[in-house]
Amino acid sequence: MCTDMDNNSSNSRCDTRVHAYKNGKTFEECKEEARKNTEILSDEILKNGEVSWARILEMADYDELVYKLTLKYLRQKGYDIGYNKIPRVKA
Repeated sequence: MCTDMDNNSSNSRCDTRVHAYKNGKTFEECKEEARKNTEILSDEILKNGEVSWARILEMADYDELVYKLTLKYLRQKGYDIGYNKIPRVKA
């Protein structure tokens, strides 16, 4: 639980909405970028049948959080996101 010495539970250093991730982006900005990547990748999957995890990482500009969120959103859209022995996403 995030509290400071005065029992104030609104300690800003524990608030994920203002925490800076790679390149100074907030969590909300990372989520938005991942959603945009998901839409682009959905089109690529429909066109090519699948995309590699390497392609997703490239689209995420090697940002681990955006990469993981993109995989999460693709899974939520019903895509098979594979696993470590099959690193690809397909319909």
